[in-house]
Amino acid sequence: MMRPMRKLALILVALGAPAGADVESGGRVIECYCTDSAGGRVELGQEICLTVDGRAFMALCEMVLNNPAWRDTGRGCVSSRLSVPPQGVTGAGG
Repeated sequence: MMRPMRKLALILVALGAPAGADVESGGRVIECYCTDSAGGRVELGQEICLTVDGRAFMALCEMVLNNPAWRDTGRGCVSSRLSVPPQGVTGAGG
């Protein structure tokens, strides 16, 4: 006999519904997520600016062959450079 949760998962897959990020194996939940360059957790479906070997690019955390992996989206990272004038006394003070 099929367990109710497994039966529901099979129905959702048959309907084309997206699968959850966590996997149940032997009664225990295995969390699926990506890790950023600093070791932080990034959830499936999230997109971040990832820097690898000096190259920065937008990357999407997704499942590939049952493993969480980064996919290069082909877009560069958005960045901002603010030029701050040197601080000093200008003009005559009073």
